[in-house]
Amino acid sequence: MTFKFKTLRGLILGDPYAGRVVPPSGFTAQLTLFASGAMAFLAVFALALSLASGRLAERWGNELAGTATIRIVAPQDQRAQQTAAALQVLETTPGIARARALTDAEQQALLAPWFGSDLPLDSLPVPRLIEIVSAGQGFDATGLRLRLAAEVPGAVLDDHGRWRAPLVAAAQRLRVLGWLAAALILAAVAAMVTLAANAALAANAQVVAVLRLVGATDSYIAQAFVRRFTWRALVGSSVGVVIGLVAVWLLPSGGDAPSFLTGIGFQGVGWLVPLVLPLVCAVVALAATAFAASRALRSLS
Repeated sequence: MTFKFKTLRGLILGDPYAGRVVPPSGFTAQLTLFASGAMAFLAVFALALSLASGRLAERWGNELAGTATIRIVAPQDQRAQQTAAALQVLETTPGIARARALTDAEQQALLAPWFGSDLPLDSLPVPRLIEIVSAGQGFDATGLRLRLAAEVPGAVLDDHGRWRAPLVAAAQRLRVLGWLAAALILAAVAAMVTLAANAALAANAQVVAVLRLVGATDSYIAQAFVRRFTWRALVGSSVGVVIGLVAVWLLPSGGDAPSFLTGIGFQGVGWLVPLVLPLVCAVVALAATAFAASRALRSLS
């Protein structure tokens, strides 16, 4: 059995007599409101996770793609000479904006989290690092490696490609996971609304039978259920979205640091994305209730 709403106004305003078919309170109302609100709250965090993962992947990709490092692995008495030779090669390499050798203090700061701040660099075979910043489309890494192999045997180029790609891929998968979680949450809303609608129809089976005896059509009866459960889902999800947005807003932002755990949230127009959730939940509830009402009324025939 299928039915159609005669007008959109009928769905929005409803019929005061048909509305009495659906209990205004009780288990089904509480279940629909709670389920839609809780699922919308979780969906806000799923969207925040997805958008934050996308920003993180873009940040990692852009920052790491524009930088590279050269390690000068040479004896202590040759390290300064080979560092100067590597810098001369970089000065004549197209696609490199600037290159500089890190000082002892900078290298010591990089190693401090693992070896402490009092690491004696002079007594350890720590390679000299050269930082490279690309310009435009970047440089030819293969050609630069060949030049360094010929002119600076102790230089090893690292364009960060070995560990940049897994990080970006992981962030992109987290973004997909966030959207998948949001889709599963909407599916859970549909399941909950379907169960609540079935329970309401079963509880009002005698009322439905009387309405049929006085000439009410199944479309008229189903419209009452669809309208009531759609509005319940809209109200519950709206409350859940508001609470979710407040909770996300209270999370630590992390500032400009590329931290994932402190960077979950919305930025700019991203704050408008969760506002679509109540409408989506209402549409899902409408479709779920229409399907449930169609099957239930057919079984009550």
